[in-house]
Amino acid sequence: MHDIITEIWSTARRNKLRTTLTGFAVAWGIFMIIVLLGAGNGLINANMEQMKNWLTKSMEVYGGTTSKAYKGLSEGRYVQLNQQDLNATETEFNNHIDEVGVVYYHSTTLTYGEQYMNSQIMGVYPVHSNIVKRALICGRHVNDIDLKEKRKVIVLNDKQAKELEPKDYKTLVGKSIKVGSLSFKVVGIYKSPSDGESSAYSPYSTIKSIFGANTKSIGNIEFTFHGLTTEKQNDAFEKDYRRRLNANHQAHPEDERAIWIWNGYTQSLQMEQGIAIIRTFLWVVGLFTLLSGIVGVSNIMLITVKERTHEFGIRKAIGAKPWSILKLIIVESVIITTFFGYVGMLLGIFANEYMNATLGNQVTDLGVEKIKLFVNPTVGLDVCFEATMVMIIAGTIAGLIPAFKASRIRPIEALRAD
Repeated sequence: MHDIITEIWSTARRNKLRTTLTGFAVAWGIFMIIVLLGAGNGLINANMEQMKNWLTKSMEVYGGTTSKAYKGLSEGRYVQLNQQDLNATETEFNNHIDEVGVVYYHSTTLTYGEQYMNSQIMGVYPVHSNIVKRALICGRHVNDIDLKEKRKVIVLNDKQAKELEPKDYKTLVGKSIKVGSLSFKVVGIYKSPSDGESSAYSPYSTIKSIFGANTKSIGNIEFTFHGLTTEKQNDAFEKDYRRRLNANHQAHPEDERAIWIWNGYTQSLQMEQGIAIIRTFLWVVGLFTLLSGIVGVSNIMLITVKERTHEFGIRKAIGAKPWSILKLIIVESVIITTFFGYVGMLLGIFANEYMNATLGNQVTDLGVEKIKLFVNPTVGLDVCFEATMVMIIAGTIAGLIPAFKASRIRPIEALRAD
């Protein structure tokens, strides 16, 4: 084997361009499939990260703007959800709806000692912590007693807590801070999600009675549901629900802009379909990239055999067995594809790690929320090795066909070859 490797090295040095082109075709194929799959995984992981922050079987309902004239009223009227909408949600759709909550937003100033910050505070029902999943660092979420007794309690995120108490933010739990001019007790601190949400939570009854007592708008409705297991069932429910709420505001029954509904289940289905399409596309592109590398190796191996036909004739004339020629070409093909495949794999892993260190830490502001477009844009080592092995096996097969032909050529014919 040592003699074969020495001979292959000598041949490669004599034919640097040919060896380089072969190696580049192999390395490029491996590099591209790893980078493509890594970038695709980054997009997929970012979407999966967003999905984890919400309960799938939940909906959020918002007031919108009418887009159709109805009963003598023109389009363009702003719709605000009211108590009638909440009552209809709780009583008329309980065959599918489980827990119902309301969210009311208010911007104010949070103050602790000499530290202060402007922030948005959300009045919520206890069900909100099940719908919008937030991991607690310490303390607790808003509960039923807080809501019933209109307690002045507040749940901060870790970024808010660190700004108000830079030394040890966890010590804020159990202490009081100022919300506007009123004192609220901090009962919990949650970990800020990747979407960059900066809201603090407080009981809905407390925030609405203090900051929204003079408005008929109740805020946004949210609820969990059961029994809607297909996209068709969800669409039918949304249509009936929207028609009922539109009636409360004298909006056209089919006006989809008067009442906006965010459905976690259908969003999840669409996300899964999109992820499946992305994965299929990436693998198709990646496999075609590998195929181009395989074709490149095959062509160069054919040229190699043709160029060395005279050499093989001399070898056979002095007693070389067909198997020795076959083994020489196959080993050369395996060594070249293995070495350059490994180089392409390392470069691909390095490129993915670079993407992870740059794009993987960037947060994009969409106006209504901040999201990460790339999360862990890498591929597993198993995929890297599998892609490399595919190229090695393909390179071996590519070298096998011309090697078999070369081993069967008659010495006299080989010596006559140019």
